[in-house]
Amino acid sequence: MEFITADSWTDALRIKTERPGAAPIAGGTDVMVELNFDLRRPEALLDLSRIRELKDWDVVGGSVQLGAGVSYTRVIEELADRLPALAMAARTVGSPQIRNRGTVAGNLATASPAGDAHPVLLATGAVVEAESFQRGVRKIPVDGFFTGVKRCALEPDELIRAVVIPTAAGPQQFSKVGTRNAMVIAVCSFAIALDLDARTVGTGIGSAGPTPLAARAAERFLVGELDWDTLKVSEAAAARFGKLVAQAAQPIDDVRGTASYRKHALEVLAVRALGWIRGCA
Repeated sequence: MEFITADSWTDALRIKTERPGAAPIAGGTDVMVELNFDLRRPEALLDLSRIRELKDWDVVGGSVQLGAGVSYTRVIEELADRLPALAMAARTVGSPQIRNRGTVAGNLATASPAGDAHPVLLATGAVVEAESFQRGVRKIPVDGFFTGVKRCALEPDELIRAVVIPTAAGPQQFSKVGTRNAMVIAVCSFAIALDLDARTVGTGIGSAGPTPLAARAAERFLVGELDWDTLKVSEAAAARFGKLVAQAAQPIDDVRGTASYRKHALEVLAVRALGWIRGCA
């Protein structure tokens, strides 16, 4: 297997056009695991780790433009005030060593239903910026990015340049259930984001379907039940919200948990999230 190093973004895009079967690698926290277990054998690896511009983030028009090379550690340390739910999710990713290397863009490219960043990106309405050498930049709303288990909307000649995530306009929460407290793949996960100006609710469900999912019926229900001035909601409405979140899931039984357990856990996580949000008022 050939190892190709790109020294610039333009160089990386050109190589990806010429070698569409080359797998991009930056942090390597997913790719190397797949290689070690012989789950994947691409024709080449395209190293993006030297590309300086991918390691920057900026605030543009009320959103954070997160470069594809920005690590989870930097999200935690530099963006927790602007992207609180993403920082919460980042804190649950692996060990400090994994967080120092892994990236949100890498999580997206792997497109695992259990990706920790995915529920937050759905809840906040993020947009993936993909680019090809010949066609330029394409903006893909994250709710249309995942197409199946470990499959996404990227074309063979495209690379993720950045992820655009609206800065928080209200309280946000993320939580997950695992087989232990740390360094674990989610049995299921849930994110919620409120926009106090637009009075909208965003949700995201992870590891409970073939792709990450949004609980749209639950969002619409909560918009009408939430007291937007105090962020309070009745116990009955909170319980109903939890059930609607669980109903949106499409889980299966696997080695980490049963479908019924995942639905129950999501219901509990959703109700708890509303309680934590009330504490923000």
